[in-house]
Order: sequence, then C-alpha cells, then structure tokens
Amino acid sequence: MMLAVTLAVAGVGPAGAEEVAAPPGFWTHPAIEGFGQIHSLPKAAYQPDPAQTYKVVFFMTAGSKQPGEINPAIERVARAVNLYASAGVPLSHLKFVAIAAGPATSVALNDTQYRAAFGVANPNLPVIAALRKAGVDIAVCGQAWAEHHYQYDWVEPTVTVALSAITTITMLESQGYSLMPFL
Repeated sequence: MMLAVTLAVAGVGPAGAEEVAAPPGFWTHPAIEGFGQIHSLPKAAYQPDPAQTYKVVFFMTAGSKQPGEINPAIERVARAVNLYASAGVPLSHLKFVAIAAGPATSVALNDTQYRAAFGVANPNLPVIAALRKAGVDIAVCGQAWAEHHYQYDWVEPTVTVALSAITTITMLESQGYSLMPFL
C-alpha cells in the first residue's frame, strides 16, 4: 500500500493515473530552447569537464510514432546538447554529428516534401535549425535516402547528405568520435 501511495505521489502508476506536474523551472533547455528538456543536477556524479572537447556521432534510426511528432532520436540529440551545456561545457567544445538513416530518414525532408508525404508540416525542422545554430551537423544517409526513393533535391537545405551512415560513423570513429546509437 505504501508503494502505491509513493508511486501515485511521484506521478507513476497504472495507466490513467493522474501525474503530478513538475514545478516551474524543473525542466530546462539551456542551449536548445524548446527542445531536449533536461533537469539540471549540478551535484550529480560524472559531470562533463567544461575544459574538455567532446566528439560524438549520434546514429538516429528511431522513427516517429506519428508524422506530426518530433522524431524521438533528434529530440535526444537536443537533450545531449542541453545536458553538456547545463554542466558548463561551451557549445564550441561540442563536436557533434547526428546522422539519420532507416525509419529516421524522413526527418531530413524539406517541408514541402514532408507535407506531400505525410500531410503535415515537418515538425523536425525547428529542432534541426536549433541544433545547427548550436553547431551540430545534422546529416542523412545518402543510401537510406535512395532506399526511400526520395529525390536529393527534397533534402532540407541545412541537412548534410552523407555518402552513407556506415562510412560516416566509421570515419568519425577513426577520428576519435564516440558512437551514440539512438535506435
């Protein structure tokens, strides 16, 4: 019984249970405004060193559940940027590349083609713009693009077309990038 009460107060429980709203300021967006919310934990273990440079290639393959929803993989890239920024790491110390393939390929469609394919505006474009502004290179696998039968002039102009995710990831890993798969 005590566990049920604790879970209910925490907002965790069976389907249909009411969740407790977080207090104002609990969730923040220190670098990517409006996306990738985080909760700051300045005394938590394993804090990034603000003096170090971090090189990560994010492999985005998760698709959105609904076409009008932001892709969960690109949302997690925004969260990663926000986590490092929250720890005091300057954006100039983040060497991040996010490459989409598989079910995530459509994130790179320009708005016209996304609307034609899914009937709604591409919800990922504002996230892509914010990530690009923060210095993150957003790329799409050229091979996945071809497999989806997309024309190359349908790519959002701010997205990099890579030869492939395979070559991009292995090339960047050989340059010291860590692989973070968002499957």
